[in-house]
Amino acid sequence: MTKKTLIASLLLISLITLAVSSAVAQARSGSGLPLPRFVTLRSGEVNLRAGPGVRYPVEWVYKKRNLPVEIVAEYDTWRKIRDWQGTQGWVHQGMLSGKRSIIVTGDVRTLRSEPDTGARPSAKLEEGVIASLLECPNGTTWCKIEADGYLGWLRKAEFWGVYAGESLE
Repeated sequence: MTKKTLIASLLLISLITLAVSSAVAQARSGSGLPLPRFVTLRSGEVNLRAGPGVRYPVEWVYKKRNLPVEIVAEYDTWRKIRDWQGTQGWVHQGMLSGKRSIIVTGDVRTLRSEPDTGARPSAKLEEGVIASLLECPNGTTWCKIEADGYLGWLRKAEFWGVYAGESLE
């Protein structure tokens, strides 16, 4: 092997090593998507673990599909989540969906036909009701949702699953 071939081979090996280590580092750091962010539970049974891996104990089992959760940290294929009651732990990314939903908080809430407190009521929603999030127009405090076949509008202050200044079209 000539000196030129040896240098070229070493350079190629160095570049490959750098590319692989960069890919591994990116995988360890997570998805690269913004944090925090809202997602939903994909399954009707999701284990919440003490740490990012199956070797960590299960601390809680969620039994509600489409429950909104907030991703607050990422490690490899694991996401640290927080639920609407403040419980935190780690779940595998495969148990989460980018689909958006909300959970009604506080007292019984009135779903309105239009984004206005004087609009016709569409339904009454109790605390804990999970609904699909359809839109949150920019510059308003209202979001359009669908709960068990009922379409209507709720104010952001009446549910959990959307940031105060967030808009979804």
